[in-house]
Amino acid sequence: MLLDEDGDDPFPAGADVFDETFCEDQVYTLLGQELKIRQMFGAQLGVAAPVWDAALHLCRFMEKHGVELRGKRVVELGAGTGVVGIAASLIGAHVTLTDLPLALTQLQANVNLNAPPGGWLSVPPAVLPLSWGQDHTRFSSDWDLVLGTDIVYLPETFPLLLETLAHLCKRGATVYLSSKMRAEHKTSEFFEDYLSRRFHVELVEHDEEQNIHIFRAHLTKDRSPPLNVDAFTEQQ
Repeated sequence: MLLDEDGDDPFPAGADVFDETFCEDQVYTLLGQELKIRQMFGAQLGVAAPVWDAALHLCRFMEKHGVELRGKRVVELGAGTGVVGIAASLIGAHVTLTDLPLALTQLQANVNLNAPPGGWLSVPPAVLPLSWGQDHTRFSSDWDLVLGTDIVYLPETFPLLLETLAHLCKRGATVYLSSKMRAEHKTSEFFEDYLSRRFHVELVEHDEEQNIHIFRAHLTKDRSPPLNVDAFTEQQ
């Protein structure tokens, strides 16, 4: 799904990928649920290993603004630890967690750690591999919500992410993307120049202190007006 700055897969194949791994468990309260999240550091998982602030911000935003999750079909891209999707599943969403194949061990471990004693309200979260722009067509377009947190930071993946989002949203899904706006990774460029080509994009939350933005988007048949992130934040 994501490539490193040299264009290589950040999760190289090999039996030693999880050698010298150490785990850190942390407890979060999100969407009114307590989650235990395991982070596998030293496992060559790179950006997939930790819980990023953008993920916590998205959970808090959805809770604050009453984003309906119960009974909704939700797919999370670049799920990493799975903290967002697992929290949604605990309150009754039908969740599919996706990432590159070598991140799936951590994802499944966290699903297992958070399995309610009485069973999931809907169904257990599904954990599936997804490489943007390559095998996205194996997934349906019948989603209510498409979620992603801190997945926008490598410009060479922007067209692949856009293609994947467009496929997943063909039947009207709402996209929520929470991102730390990193100038060195041209994050703003994705939302202003790429996503707005195919989607109507709104900046719905801005944390000035941590420079984290939350965007809501819907696929549109017509090209949307360009999104000017800087102009929006200047008005806040």
